[in-house]
Amino acid sequence: MDFRQEIQKTSGFTNLELLAKQVVEGFIAGMHKSPFHGFSAEFAEHKIYNQGESTRHIDWKLYAKTDKLFTKVYDEETNLRCHIIVDNSSSMHFPEVGQQSIDSLNKIGFPALAAACMMHILKKQRDAVGM
Repeated sequence: MDFRQEIQKTSGFTNLELLAKQVVEGFIAGMHKSPFHGFSAEFAEHKIYNQGESTRHIDWKLYAKTDKLFTKVYDEETNLRCHIIVDNSSSMHFPEVGQQSIDSLNKIGFPALAAACMMHILKKQRDAVGM
């Protein structure tokens, strides 16, 4: 059985992307921290400037306060490449349900929903994802 064809056959999963988006982002604004952050390098800490280093990242405001040279250190952010694997054996299709819905999922329904949520999160972070 092809997993994608099985998902398309069930009318309960027609809005799987929307359902995954609601699970990840929440329904009401302001109740949870936003999962979205800037994609640029994030400031991590200051370190003492060593002679010969680039002067590009010297924190001149801190120099004015302390009379010592400090450089800003940043955390690098990289893209993640993720592969999601879902077991599609016949045992995962137990119990037989006529129509998949969020209220009545068989064993394949839960990992399908979890995979959709993970794919939505990774897509929002602009990471590569495959199934």
